[in-house]
Amino acid sequence: MYAVVKTGGKQYRVKAGETVKVEKIDSEIGSELNLKEVLLVGGDTNYIGTPMVDKASVTAVVSKQARKPKIVVLKKKRRQGYRKLQGHRQDFTELFIKSIQAPNGDVSKADKEAKLYKK
Repeated sequence: MYAVVKTGGKQYRVKAGETVKVEKIDSEIGSELNLKEVLLVGGDTNYIGTPMVDKASVTAVVSKQARKPKIVVLKKKRRQGYRKLQGHRQDFTELFIKSIQAPNGDVSKADKEAKLYKK
């Protein structure tokens, strides 16, 4: 079973037992989240939300809080002596998908436990 969830203004396709990097969520490492904005639940029977699927949820565990690699932003205008160099690192949260619950009561659980990082 899989689900499409919405968090941080983006949509992610998740399965139980996967890890997903999403936009930063203010939660402690090891805390459990319940993602209620489920757009679609797929598997043997498909449930498509209008816009959300009622009585469907995805349970996730925060496994890591970190920053992505630096990207370089360079602005330059030729023959003007204008150069501006800037860098950016985006924060992210890594979520371990523990279980997916469908509206009819079916539950897909992960076979393994979440690996928790301290960084």
